[in-house]
Amino acid sequence: MSTSTKAVKSSSEVPLQGPSRDIWDSKYRLKDRHGKPVDKDVAATWERVARALAAVEGERADEWLPKFRWALENGAIPAGRIMSNAGAEAYKPAVSLINCTVSRTIRDSMHDILDSVVDAGMTLKAGCGIGYDFSTLRHKGAFVFGAGAGTNGPLAFMDIYDKMCFTVASAGGRRGAQMGTFDVGHPDVRQFIEAKREAGRLRQFNLSLLITDEFMEAVKNDTDWPLAFPLHPGEKDDVDESELLYRDWPVIEEGYTVDAEGRVACRIVEVIKARELWDTIMRSTYDYAEPGFILIDQVNRMNNNWFCEEIRATNPCGEQPLPPEGACLLGSVNLTRFVIDPFGKKPRFDWERYRQVVAIFTRMLDNVVEISGLPLEGQRREIEAKRRHGMGFLGLGSTLTMLKIPYGSPESLAFTEEVSRNLAIEGWKQALELSREKGMAPALAEDYEITPKMLRERPELKKDGYEIGDKVPGRILHARYSRYMQKVAEVEPELVAQLAEHGARFTHHSSIAPTGTISLSLGNNASNGIEPSFSHRYFRNVIQSGKKTKEQVEVVSFELAAYRHFIAADAVESDLPDYFITADAVSPKQHVAVQAAAQAWVDSAISKTVNVPTEFPFEEFKDLYLDAYASKLKGCTTFRFNPEAFQGVLVREDDLKNTTYVFELENGETIELAGDEKIIYDGEEHNAANLYDALKEGTYGKW
Repeated sequence: MSTSTKAVKSSSEVPLQGPSRDIWDSKYRLKDRHGKPVDKDVAATWERVARALAAVEGERADEWLPKFRWALENGAIPAGRIMSNAGAEAYKPAVSLINCTVSRTIRDSMHDILDSVVDAGMTLKAGCGIGYDFSTLRHKGAFVFGAGAGTNGPLAFMDIYDKMCFTVASAGGRRGAQMGTFDVGHPDVRQFIEAKREAGRLRQFNLSLLITDEFMEAVKNDTDWPLAFPLHPGEKDDVDESELLYRDWPVIEEGYTVDAEGRVACRIVEVIKARELWDTIMRSTYDYAEPGFILIDQVNRMNNNWFCEEIRATNPCGEQPLPPEGACLLGSVNLTRFVIDPFGKKPRFDWERYRQVVAIFTRMLDNVVEISGLPLEGQRREIEAKRRHGMGFLGLGSTLTMLKIPYGSPESLAFTEEVSRNLAIEGWKQALELSREKGMAPALAEDYEITPKMLRERPELKKDGYEIGDKVPGRILHARYSRYMQKVAEVEPELVAQLAEHGARFTHHSSIAPTGTISLSLGNNASNGIEPSFSHRYFRNVIQSGKKTKEQVEVVSFELAAYRHFIAADAVESDLPDYFITADAVSPKQHVAVQAAAQAWVDSAISKTVNVPTEFPFEEFKDLYLDAYASKLKGCTTFRFNPEAFQGVLVREDDLKNTTYVFELENGETIELAGDEKIIYDGEEHNAANLYDALKEGTYGKW
């Protein structure tokens, strides 16, 4: 190595911040049952994980161990469950390495609903997050023929799952994570939208609506929108054809009426104006940041496994749309580790090293399938058949800043597209190599019968000579007829042709997660996932053992820490150059544009939050979601600071100072405190904002 090369600055030189080390210690450092550390330091954590994943290679473990170790030291960060639990069998044998799961389809019967609660409890106990589609349950007031009475509806059953999750999480020490999805055409959709307005209700859930193309077109054209549910066989004599419509439905119960296209007859319960429901959805997301917005037709249209699964739910953060009993392991590449000469005259990104890390990391994540530790047989069967994983990246915002590129600028969109494309192409090259070495995903080795629905969704099948009833290998349907793989074929036609011939090792490769705790700890507070930094100095609300409310931890962004390390040790926010961008300085349209730049190359989905100012006009806010639909995104999430509704995980100092919280005392008197003020309550010091939130939500003393 030449002297000039040695002198080049690298972003990997930035020391680990104190709060980042503390979070590693509490979340990812292996300890015994007495709380004594097993991992000596962060390097020991990397070593433990590398050895666990290399052991899957059997006789070649010694060959791959140094390569896995190198990848981890150069930016590969497996998701939290892998970091916590890989190689930890002697200390916690009943936990999983998988972050994301989706429940089996919940059938419309009391027995199946309660059985699903048990399955969910075991899944949460193993440390996995879980998503459910509750649209399969009859609407409130619908007649239950077996009971001879009306049902309480899906929201009432969601309360059971909510309480179960809180109980399991409290016992296990890690907060449970759940996603509840709901069809926009379900008769109880308005109740779902407003469910969390009730203090403390469904607080163990993120909520998202399944938005169809049909609904979006009805909004655009200002037409009626029917709310309907599958016709029960006992109701057939009560209705005529004018009261029915046919829709694709995720489960066909015994006695349902099905047409030649496989669509289910649904009884229209109510007809409303599409734009009235649209305004209700938009008003809720504007004020409460929920429900989320999943463009479910686009999700299924772009699903690599379009021929063998129907997706109706996602993991708790939305970046993994999954089929029933689906599971997906995650990992992120820390982009900040590849910046050479940060803030210099010609800062650059090390593309060759990035591709090398992606290549090795792909093998590492594929190995996790063999040691997943999933608690349910159906989950294990599903992940072993398809071997899907979700590799993404974190630190995009921090990396752009060190490259002196403003987040949201045209240059940043080009960089985002290039980062995503390189990750995708390198991943699919490895899918081919691993398939040749170890075999294709079993689901791709099976043959699938062509159905009327498949011909409807892929008309090119008919052009290629296929007919209803023909048997076609999964590897062909995956590589040639997946809309995503067709995109890959535009730049790598020979690679995709080889995948069609030999099959891929896995059906899915990419996903961009929010990476909150991973970014803060092992990423040294690099910006989360695809996001810009929330702020360059802010407070993070964290759950600490023994504390009755969340505790605030002050942190600075990775790029500010790097600027202090390389440029000016005492730099404060007012000293920073213009290319230091934070989330609130990015326009909503720029947020959507960044997501769109990455989505073209991400085969699952992206967890992305569009930050909007508190005073952002409501009419413009609604346009964001229309833009997301027009941009062919798979979903959209917004955040608008509203202290009356909730207290966020990340909080700016100015927001705390400028927000007043009113506490009512037992004698009826009230006191007003700024959000950043300290208050003694129950013999313990609390931040006023977090105490207010804990008392309002009923979580005080229950962490």
